Amino acid sequence: MSLPPTIREWVSLRCKNSLGVAVRAHYFTEVHSIDDLRGALDWADARHLETLILGGGSNLVFAGDFQGLVLQVSITGRRWQDVDGEAATLELGAGEPWHDAVIYAAKAGYRGIENLALIPGSVGAAPVQNIGAYGSELGDTLVDVTALDRKTGEEVLLTAEQCRFSYRDSLFKQESGHYVILLVRLRLSRSRALQLDYRDLKDYFSDQNTRQLTPLEVARAVMAVRRRKLPDPAQIPNVGSFFKNPVLPIAEWHALKAQHPDIAGYPGETSAKVAAAWLIDQCGWKGYRDDRVGVHNHQALVLVNHSGGSGQDILNLASRIREDVRLRFGIELEMEPGVVGDAGL
Repeated sequence: MSLPPTIREWVSLRCKNSLGVAVRAHYFTEVHSIDDLRGALDWADARHLETLILGGGSNLVFAGDFQGLVLQVSITGRRWQDVDGEAATLELGAGEPWHDAVIYAAKAGYRGIENLALIPGSVGAAPVQNIGAYGSELGDTLVDVTALDRKTGEEVLLTAEQCRFSYRDSLFKQESGHYVILLVRLRLSRSRALQLDYRDLKDYFSDQNTRQLTPLEVARAVMAVRRRKLPDPAQIPNVGSFFKNPVLPIAEWHALKAQHPDIAGYPGETSAKVAAAWLIDQCGWKGYRDDRVGVHNHQALVLVNHSGGSGQDILNLASRIREDVRLRFGIELEMEPGVVGDAGL
């Protein structure tokens, strides 16, 4: 099979996934425009190849080599729109690094995404997961997403409502493979209230006057807190939080609280979010390590690849943790990252 000059064969993905798993893509290309993307997808479709859209690779577990075409979306660009003094819309290419975009907005004095600093990955991956941290979510500021509809071949504009955002979920996860995100637009404000209710941020700013804080100062605080609690994927390969915090009906929460008075969670009127890290820690997994993979010793939600572990090693460890939590608390943990390839579980 003759290959177009932009498509390479048997490319290592080890440096393109934050778990550092040594897998390969049978075919790989990097796309910088919608025309590049359409051409690569047409080439794959004509050969009946499976395709994988790759951003920063920070929320994937590769269970093995990918036999189709991996397309890394590298569409870049930042542009301010609809600037009216207090508010502005920031348009970002899907290939922009997410953290760089956060700092760019914060330095310009615009609020809304500063609590999402230091989250790894690309802008295009952010809506898929509806990324969130320290009391904020992407859906809080997102205006719309421009995407390629794989079924029609047309560009479409999807509003925040159409994206179906919920806790770590979206249309793009529910209909995986249907859309390829090209651009994201966020509505930010200079006067929006800063989100400082999260306990770690309260502690960080406990001796400061928070009324005068800038979004950049909040972003730097978030960065400091994250670095203290979470390992840098460049130093210790990981995908950040591996499990979602389970959401239970409020009656189940109260029953669980009666059995385990020290349980950590966030109750609301009709439901409660249980701290998955607390559940895992109570089962004795925090700090666990075998020859190749383990659980971080400061954050039980983070599974790490210590020494050349495979994706299957990580998934096997995750399966053992989930089973222990289910047996002890009757709660099914759900993984945050997606799995590529046959997990074999």
